[in-house]
Amino acid sequence: MSFRLDGKNVLVTGGSRGIGRAVVLALAQEGCNVVTCYRADKEAAERLERDLSGTKGRHSVVRADVSRPEDVTGLLDECRATLGALDVVVHNAGAISHVPFAELELDEWRRVLDTNLTGMYLVVRGALPLMSAGGSVIAIGSKAAMVGVPLRTHYTASKAGELGLARSLSKELGPRGIRINVVAPGIINTDAAAGLSPEHAQRYRTMTALGRLGEPEEVADVVLFLSSDRSRYMTGETVHVDGGI
Repeated sequence: MSFRLDGKNVLVTGGSRGIGRAVVLALAQEGCNVVTCYRADKEAAERLERDLSGTKGRHSVVRADVSRPEDVTGLLDECRATLGALDVVVHNAGAISHVPFAELELDEWRRVLDTNLTGMYLVVRGALPLMSAGGSVIAIGSKAAMVGVPLRTHYTASKAGELGLARSLSKELGPRGIRINVVAPGIINTDAAAGLSPEHAQRYRTMTALGRLGEPEEVADVVLFLSSDRSRYMTGETVHVDGGI
């Protein structure tokens, strides 16, 4: 099925690894012009640049920490200079750590909330002047927002906040013809999952109805759908891509 995305202008935050990388490449392969960013892993960013060079369209990979307002301003300046306008914004950049709540320091709480939730606020607010009717905003959330996860209270709170932000924005931006939805992955086979012990990996597999971990490309396919006009009557929704947890 064609998503008819050829020529669309897209911003993807946190696009150098994992789900973000799969999203960037899927959009580029569909003919989109893509600006994306990375925070620290320059080697991964260079690999992505090489892969993007094999696709048509105008692409740019820049360094930006979405928790820093000045970095987000620079990122959106790059979008304006490279693309002129935006049709789709995918907020994927995120932070996570595993800390018992009694030991969770305020700095770490702020680091995760500032990246995941405040970062979404900064990116979407900054992108709005570049978007018009028919635009689509997609946040990469998490199944954790619905079920809660021990040792990840700060991460879970940030992802639950993304759901509330998206629901409210869908009501506010709907009259302007801009849609906003959330994709909530379960356990996906990324670098983070590769660090699981065999016992933990098997436990996660048995938690799913499909009996396996998800692949980043399976999340990217849903992002393609939500980026396209095929989802033109969907807004304020959370789409679970979790294998049936």
